Amino acid sequence: DPEQAQRMRETGLQLIQKALAVLQIFALSQFGCAVGHVPQNVWSQGSEAQDYGPLLQKLEGAVERVRLQASRQQPSSQEEHVVSYSACLSPGGPRDELTASVRKELALALRDLLAHGLYTPSQGMSLVLAPISCLLPFSSSPQTLHPWELFIKYYHSKNGQAFVESPARQLSQSFSLPVGGGPVTVTPKQSLLWAIHTVLKEHGRYKRSADSEFKALVCMALNEQRLVSWLNLLCKSGTLIHSHYQPWSYMAQTGFEGALRILGRLSHLKFSLPVDLAVRQLKNIKDAF
Repeated sequence: DPEQAQRMRETGLQLIQKALAVLQIFALSQFGCAVGHVPQNVWSQGSEAQDYGPLLQKLEGAVERVRLQASRQQPSSQEEHVVSYSACLSPGGPRDELTASVRKELALALRDLLAHGLYTPSQGMSLVLAPISCLLPFSSSPQTLHPWELFIKYYHSKNGQAFVESPARQLSQSFSLPVGGGPVTVTPKQSLLWAIHTVLKEHGRYKRSADSEFKALVCMALNEQRLVSWLNLLCKSGTLIHSHYQPWSYMAQTGFEGALRILGRLSHLKFSLPVDLAVRQLKNIKDAF
């Protein structure tokens, strides 16, 4: 009888739910466990892993090297500070040194500091195991997350694709036309969404690594003099930050304020760095055929 079978299933489910409720009450009273609670030792890291001092020093050193190299290309204080990628065409010249410093030192130092305590949150423990989570022998650490993936999450959380694909926005971006009859103003948020979209579009088709895409974003940020403002937008994304950073991380402890001040030392310079180095050769091969 189908009806009787359905009643039996419902009765069985109710019994299981009651048993789980009893287990949860017992675990809560005896061990301090609750649904969604994860034992502290899951997140525990050694003091060396939690120390962000060396990472901050590494970033400061990279910023100083980039600043000095950029300044040497524009020695006159009366001239506009423009660090052009095409200013020097000889291989191994100041252009290549500056590009290498930005991509191999500054971008990687920034990546490492952003990655401090950054992780992928669990989708949730099984309802069967949640009531007795404190009794389980957790041994694995949370899965780490690349900072570029955090920017992608920001892009999706702000409906970035819908923003950049709107007809009015595409016309405005392509021809500098006003949207809604007003003056053309591009906010840091809008420019960041465009930048992430551009990197995804240009690098995604060639299956480039997260490091390559992150370096491209850093170069774009320097070119637009928006590195600090873009990072500040990410840091102010409360829900995104709280759900992806551990309490001992540099981001959670300081709000990234010290790093933003250090990066601000580059704000007076205008860069014209190559953004597509990781895909340029592949694009040329594709164009040849």
